[in-house]
Amino acid sequence: MDYESNGWISDGVYYYPHLFGGLMLTAALLGLSTSYFGRIGVPSLPCSWSDLGIFHEKRRGKKRIRVYMDGCFDLMHYGHANALRQAKALGDELIVGLVSDEEIMANKGPPVLSMEERLTLVRGLKWVDDVITDAPYAITEEFMNRLFHEYKIDYIIHGDDPCMLPDGTDAYALAKEAGRYKQIKRTEGVSSTDIVERIFSSQKQKDMKDIYSDARPQEGSHPAGAHVAQFLPTSRRIVQFSNGKGPGPNACVVYIDGAFDLFHAGHVEILKKARELGDFLLVGIHSDETVSEHRGSHYPIMHLHERSLSVLACRYVDEVIIGAPWEITKDMVTTFNISVVVHGTVAEKTVNSESDPYAVPKSMGIFHSLQSPKDITTTSVAQRIMANHEAYMKRNAKKTASEKRYYEEKKYVGGD
Repeated sequence: MDYESNGWISDGVYYYPHLFGGLMLTAALLGLSTSYFGRIGVPSLPCSWSDLGIFHEKRRGKKRIRVYMDGCFDLMHYGHANALRQAKALGDELIVGLVSDEEIMANKGPPVLSMEERLTLVRGLKWVDDVITDAPYAITEEFMNRLFHEYKIDYIIHGDDPCMLPDGTDAYALAKEAGRYKQIKRTEGVSSTDIVERIFSSQKQKDMKDIYSDARPQEGSHPAGAHVAQFLPTSRRIVQFSNGKGPGPNACVVYIDGAFDLFHAGHVEILKKARELGDFLLVGIHSDETVSEHRGSHYPIMHLHERSLSVLACRYVDEVIIGAPWEITKDMVTTFNISVVVHGTVAEKTVNSESDPYAVPKSMGIFHSLQSPKDITTTSVAQRIMANHEAYMKRNAKKTASEKRYYEEKKYVGGD
């Protein structure tokens, strides 16, 4: 039997030390010198090494682990993204189950985003390999068997926060009983319930400003009723979300900027179109102060580092500038070697802006206006919630109580 190289010997020793040692001992007892194993073949043995089948697994390659994680992913935020990032780290391929609008309505109340919008957001995440639409809210035995046999799922993943069905039972009980359940750490400081509260607070702040339009809050103070986020940013989290790669020396760098508040399907689609114009997409994310100045004091709803993580999680984004300037300067274009500057046709209404922030790239002939694929904005998303104020208040009352209980009983959970 001929072999391409003698590397199979070292592979055998490394991957199968006990079996290989036994074979070597057998060969020694048969009177064969171990130097024989450095030759092309071992004709004296009754069968060839390949016939033993001990190296076939190495040749075929290691089995790819497929993991599954489901969710509503309504009001998609960096906590969702981090959960999916952790889930992907537990396997090789991440399949996401997206709960249908009907299932959400039956179990939680009306969704804010449609199935199409939620699908765009989930598919836009860099860690997601495939999506199963219309997944059930509760994993039934029938659906679990489909996951294992049709989709070849090895493990079902969920966060350490309890997920209870309306009847009080554990939504992942079957997966746990089957021994195919793995747990990840919940991302602290954000939830869809928390974001709805922020939107309510933002609207209240706007209404108060309209009533007392002449009153100016002191710098650094929080208006009465304003929601204070509990997110604690770390450099490690930013590194985990980052691609860690810069543009090549001759890369066409495309730049787009904005607030990217309440990261939504419109953001994903415009980032995808922008990325198609070059080799490297650089995204400028405006600071909280800049957003407040040019969009209104009741914005942003999500803070700078939260918005940065949401953008970094998008598969079309290569790098972000955290706290990008409102106006693009020639020095900035030179520093980042920007070839094209783009801006979508759909954007929030701008206030307190006397000059054109894109005057320089326009004068340089590198500005390009992109037709926005969707007309959704941060304001329109917030308006959906305000239009169903009572329904979301009722839903939040339940969720707020369960989250309070979670934090009161919370214990340290390892993970990242």
